[in-house]
Amino acid sequence: MAEIIQERIEDRIPELEQLERIGLFSHAEIKAIIKKASDLEYKIQRRALFKEDFINYVQYEINLLELIQRRRRRIKYSFKKDEIEHSIVRRVQGVFRRASAKWKATKAQLSKVFSTMLAIHSNKPALWIMAAKWEMEDRLSSESARQLFLRALRFHPECPKLYQEYFRMELMHAEKLRKEKEEFEKADMDMGDFDHPEEILKGELARIIYKNSISKIKGAEFHVSLLSVAQLFDFAKDLQKEIYDDLQALHTDDPLTWDYVARRELEIESQPEEQPSTKQAKAAEACRREERCCAVYEEAVKTLPTEAMWKCYINFCLERFSKKTSSEFLRRKRLERTMITFRKAHELRLLSEFHYTQWIELLLRHDLFAEALEVAETGTELFKDSVTMWQKKLQVLIESKSPDVDKSFEEAFVHLKPQVCLPLWISWAEWSEGAKSQEDTEAIFKKAILAVTGANSVTLKDKYLDWAYRSGGYRKARAVFKSLQEIRPFSVEFFRKMIQFEKEQESCKMLNLREYYERALREFGSVDSDLWMDYIKEELNHPLGRPENCGQIYWRAMKMLQGESAEAFVAKHAMHQAGHQ
Repeated sequence: MAEIIQERIEDRIPELEQLERIGLFSHAEIKAIIKKASDLEYKIQRRALFKEDFINYVQYEINLLELIQRRRRRIKYSFKKDEIEHSIVRRVQGVFRRASAKWKATKAQLSKVFSTMLAIHSNKPALWIMAAKWEMEDRLSSESARQLFLRALRFHPECPKLYQEYFRMELMHAEKLRKEKEEFEKADMDMGDFDHPEEILKGELARIIYKNSISKIKGAEFHVSLLSVAQLFDFAKDLQKEIYDDLQALHTDDPLTWDYVARRELEIESQPEEQPSTKQAKAAEACRREERCCAVYEEAVKTLPTEAMWKCYINFCLERFSKKTSSEFLRRKRLERTMITFRKAHELRLLSEFHYTQWIELLLRHDLFAEALEVAETGTELFKDSVTMWQKKLQVLIESKSPDVDKSFEEAFVHLKPQVCLPLWISWAEWSEGAKSQEDTEAIFKKAILAVTGANSVTLKDKYLDWAYRSGGYRKARAVFKSLQEIRPFSVEFFRKMIQFEKEQESCKMLNLREYYERALREFGSVDSDLWMDYIKEELNHPLGRPENCGQIYWRAMKMLQGESAEAFVAKHAMHQAGHQ
């Protein structure tokens, strides 16, 4: 039982961390929530279960939701709702299900709790959906579910999710009625009061919801979402056709419509007598289907010649090309089709920056360096301030062993803002290390240190120090360390690297280790308890260490460390003295 409870509490941690991180609750309040949640979980996990414990659990979660809502209004912060409120709603639903599984007779009582919750949180569509699903699936009351959806839509008349779920519910209800009718007919039983109108059995109520919803919520994305729901129900073929026809009629100017229509061609199967049997025949059939899709896309980019439409077309080609196949014919056709599509969009200057980078990667993968360079040059002309485009161009130059690499790096720095150039400086230094002299590489690092400032320079200094040790050993690394030691900011890793380099030497000098620790503690001594502990261990374990210095180091640490860092240091020090570390 304890393991289950611990797992449930751990599931809460992400949302609780968010609550603390965005300032809705203090650390002490979070601890109180964890304690209360643990108590509530124990009560509904024990052997002797009571209905009141489940109701109290749900009520506590409702109260927590209300408190979060009040505090959000107070600090005017509405982000992270999915991570916080929705996870609480899902947990409430879970508690309801566990309770109903135990006490079938308490469903009316649980419905009352839902009513209370909706009275407080009528502004949360997810709660209305949860309550309606409860009525439909657990109480088997489609009428109650319908009434909840209708009430919810009065509060949220333009909520797509409510319409989608209401639409789904009515189709599920119609399907259930159809199955019941079939069972009666099979058993040759009197239908009695079951004689529902044919329109209801065909999903007419769902059709009414569909018509109402598209009059209020515009856009192909919502329309497609309803079509996707309708396609889950085999009996709703007429409704599916109606929605599909409306999609094409109402949203011709939306790329999503064309994308959906084109991809639909993949689902159209051959006639039974034409079903391919061999691998070769299956590959040919797959190719024909994809060609039909592309025919739709070709019409689409003529009707709607926009970057967004070309994006849909290219994404389709890339998806098909990435699919595994043992057919060399099919793979070759897919590659050819993808390249042609890229070239057409490129000629029209309707490629996005992201697609330029994808195209370059594809060309490089097939060693088409000349075309890759041409594309990369166009990309950097169109997106001069994009560090990604410059990286791709430089990648092409490096992989093709061009003599213009240095020149292009310099050109990139002219066009880019200094604060985004860190990846390029690192790439230049890494390329230079393998292609040029030590002096050339160091010159690049020195230029980079002057050009890159602030937080970005931290990574650069670490890279510079690593390179120095690789290329010139400890003496070179120490010289670089000395040259950088006053140029803030640093990372803890910067100092730890020098400590490690010193310890790798045959004559590891305690004097140098002290220097590195002292410099590290000057920067991070108020927050890093591990640094203090490692310093103490060094004095204790090094042949030339001075154990008598440990007491002084301990008291210095206690003066500098604050809060949790100080507590962690005391605990680690006590463990070490007890011989556990």
